[in-house]
Amino acid sequence: MPEPLEDVLRRTTIFRRLSPDDRARLAAVAHQREFDKGAMLFGEGDASDSLYTVVAGRVKVFKTTARGTDVILEIFGPGDPVGAVAVYESRAYPASAVTLEPTTCLVIPRPAFFALLETHPTLVRGLLVGLTHRLVELTNRLMELSGGRVEARLARFFLKLAQDMGQRRPDGVFIPLALSRQEIGDMIGTTIETSIRIMSRWGKEDIVRTEKDGFVVVDRAALESVALS
Repeated sequence: MPEPLEDVLRRTTIFRRLSPDDRARLAAVAHQREFDKGAMLFGEGDASDSLYTVVAGRVKVFKTTARGTDVILEIFGPGDPVGAVAVYESRAYPASAVTLEPTTCLVIPRPAFFALLETHPTLVRGLLVGLTHRLVELTNRLMELSGGRVEARLARFFLKLAQDMGQRRPDGVFIPLALSRQEIGDMIGTTIETSIRIMSRWGKEDIVRTEKDGFVVVDRAALESVALS
């Protein structure tokens, strides 16, 4: 039996501070949508006609460079809004969003969303609090991934992935997310050469092992030690 939309809204960062009445109003105009792995939520330049919030699964937001390569900007998981700024500003999506695994999203049409904002001031106040908390979360995440040595940043990145989506296995924690060395470098702000060098050494030392469909954190203690260095 599908989970009531009010309960879904209560579990998301930007909506959890709403009153029960406002959550009910929002639930009345929202719907859930299922996406297969590799499905496009929206493309760069598309009209921002809906607000997406991830209920289950993972979504990659990326931009395509002039050379035709993709640069990952963020990976969103359960509770995260996707493309919210574009929706609020009524402008085209500045990047593309594609699912990394089967994903369920809460979808709110922009016209209905703004109609509620204009008629219910308490909804606006609740969203402002929720957005503030979301901004704090993103700021903390940026600080974690931008400070210190490159190897420490990479260790924190994998620890975060293990925490958010890790699956316990006998040989360690499996992260079901396939990333190229270039994508890893883009995510932590370093070169592909550096990410290749570190990942190769970690593989030889059996700290993080690369597999076809993701990574295995074999030695979490060693990774935590590197993260603190």
